[in-house]
Amino acid sequence: MSQWNQVQQLEIKFLEQVDQFYDDNFPMEIRHLLAQWIENQDWEAASNNETMATILLQNLLIQLDEQLGRVSKEKNLLLIHNLKRIRKVLQGKFHGNPMHVAVVISNCLREERRILAAANMPVQGPLEKSLQSSSVSERQRNVEHKVAAIKNSVQMTEQDTKYLEDLQDEFDYRYKTIQTMDQSDKNSAMVNQEVLTLQEMLNSLDFKRKEALSKMTQIIHETDLLMNTMLIEELQDWKRRQQIACIGGPLHNGLDQLQNCFTLLAESLFQLRRQLEKLEEQSTKMTYEGDPIPMQRTHMLERVTFLIYNLFKNSFVVERQPCMPTHPQRPLVLKTLIQFTVKLRLLIKLPELNYQVKVKASIDKNVSTLSNRRFVLCGTNVKAMSIEESSNGSLSVEFRHLQPKEMKSSAGGKGNEGCHMVTEELHSITFETQICLYGLTIDLETSSLPVVMISNVSQLPNAWASIIWYNVSTNDSQNLVFFNNPPPATLSQLLEVMSWQFSSYVGRGLNSDQLHMLAEKLTVQSSYSDGHLTWAKFCKEHLPGKSFTFWTWLEAILDLIKKHILPLWIDGYVMGFVSKEKERLLLKDKMPGTFLLRFSESHLGGITFTWVDHSESGEVRFHSVEPYNKGRLSALPFADILRDYKVIMAENIPENPLKYLYPDIPKDKAFVSRPTERGDKGYVPSVFIPISTIRSDSTEPHSPSDLLPMSPSVYAVLRENLSPTTIETAMKSPYSAE
Repeated sequence: MSQWNQVQQLEIKFLEQVDQFYDDNFPMEIRHLLAQWIENQDWEAASNNETMATILLQNLLIQLDEQLGRVSKEKNLLLIHNLKRIRKVLQGKFHGNPMHVAVVISNCLREERRILAAANMPVQGPLEKSLQSSSVSERQRNVEHKVAAIKNSVQMTEQDTKYLEDLQDEFDYRYKTIQTMDQSDKNSAMVNQEVLTLQEMLNSLDFKRKEALSKMTQIIHETDLLMNTMLIEELQDWKRRQQIACIGGPLHNGLDQLQNCFTLLAESLFQLRRQLEKLEEQSTKMTYEGDPIPMQRTHMLERVTFLIYNLFKNSFVVERQPCMPTHPQRPLVLKTLIQFTVKLRLLIKLPELNYQVKVKASIDKNVSTLSNRRFVLCGTNVKAMSIEESSNGSLSVEFRHLQPKEMKSSAGGKGNEGCHMVTEELHSITFETQICLYGLTIDLETSSLPVVMISNVSQLPNAWASIIWYNVSTNDSQNLVFFNNPPPATLSQLLEVMSWQFSSYVGRGLNSDQLHMLAEKLTVQSSYSDGHLTWAKFCKEHLPGKSFTFWTWLEAILDLIKKHILPLWIDGYVMGFVSKEKERLLLKDKMPGTFLLRFSESHLGGITFTWVDHSESGEVRFHSVEPYNKGRLSALPFADILRDYKVIMAENIPENPLKYLYPDIPKDKAFVSRPTERGDKGYVPSVFIPISTIRSDSTEPHSPSDLLPMSPSVYAVLRENLSPTTIETAMKSPYSAE
């Protein structure tokens, strides 16, 4: 079943989550019409490969044209109109930045997988629950409402300032008119009345000045309160959501809403600043004893300027954290001399700043004592921010060609440091810029989340474990000495993140039974509701009786799934995480020939299968084969092994003991036979058939001799003992002699 078909069968509460991340960037109509084609493309790789992204965008438009041709024949006017509009929008929006459409689609597919995994969970995990609380949504609405109110208030003070200007101009005109009169005219009753009018106007002017300044003071107070409470909290929540998304959690969004709030506040503050400058001009032209403008304006202007500085400093964010294009699902792990990408955004989008803001990237700025290892960034490390850089019109810049290079150290620390020491070192990518706007000069600086620097891909698994542990355990975005004393993590949070690793990396998360088995493996106990786990237990200490750690074991399973059994995993055919004891409990009451697939607990990256049968006396027997590792699965797909597997019993009659995939799925339905391929001309086709032998005194099959082509003599024996239909089925393997 396609991923999109699974999504459509979700409950309404999950469908509402799906609806939230489909918009004009990637309309749901396209996802629906091109579901299978979209799922068959590698959007993650294209998101960091411009050539590949360009080809995929062109193919996407071709697919849309084909759909247009089909619906045109059906005369579906509404769908025709929508598809034409969508095609035009997509071509216009992504033509200059095809990688962005790959990022958008990749994120949507990933979020679908996460929601599908969440739907299989009995309850929502603690991390996801905290990110989606109703109080957070309420605060978002309150922030937007208050920003709009401030913007409206500033518009009102703009009118007040204009009224004051008009009133002062009228006063100035009347006053100068009297001043130009002859001395005899100045004593007339009309002039005396005019003087009284001028006094009333002056009183009104004084009142309006005080009123305008009072309103502005209130706006400054409300802006200060909003910025330092709700808006900063909202920004910190977005940063926390970004942390969680980096380790496979829910797709973080809300940055566009934050940009709207930051931009409106900046516009309001600059407008307020101009109003104060106008009041100063008015006061310079006409002042009087007790004039409130000279007494209040300077302090108010200082407060407004401070708020502008503070707003800009918080608006400079890392929109997309550092990530190597070669490992898009392992952000924040960087390999020396390998390019990585990172994207910055200024949440204050003002046209005056377009192409005027140059950003400089550096590594470990002002950090000189944490490690013996020193790095520099090679490549283009200075770029200008532009609105055209992003398809959504934000003011941003993306560095795509940065490479970390390790500097030679006289201390020689590099060669002596162990793998764990290297992968527990945290480094920081820093970005600096300067804003010059309306007479203000503002220096800005921000940093990425801590990154781990590796020099060999063999260090990647442990480096990724460090990234997971850091971002699960702390909200602090710059604690580079975190692993000097890493805090424990709650087991419930850690299990939730483990499920995310599977949903984001291999397309299907873990259910409660699978998570329970992992918890038992980690804690060696059956109850784990409120437990904690140490960093050493997770990644440094060997599992009891094993020569590897829990994380090494789990990472090897992820690699096995990704490279060798991905379709079986996505379809839910691999139970995977089940103990031997639980396995026998599940199989004992099933029909003979029922089998299940589980990951080996003793072999790294191994998968095995166990089936149940009955002896002549009715005794229940269980048989497990030696685990298959990636070396053997590279030669023969696991689905073929399961379909063609044979056992030679004591009678030496080979037969396939596997009948039903647990709980009761017919094997031939789960593992469909592939079309037969003929051998090269002049050669007899050969086929790989996995075979095990079971002695009469053993219930366990010997190691399968399953990767050797059959000789003519063996084939002759099979012909004597197997029916033509069975042989024909076995011959339907895509592997033939070449």
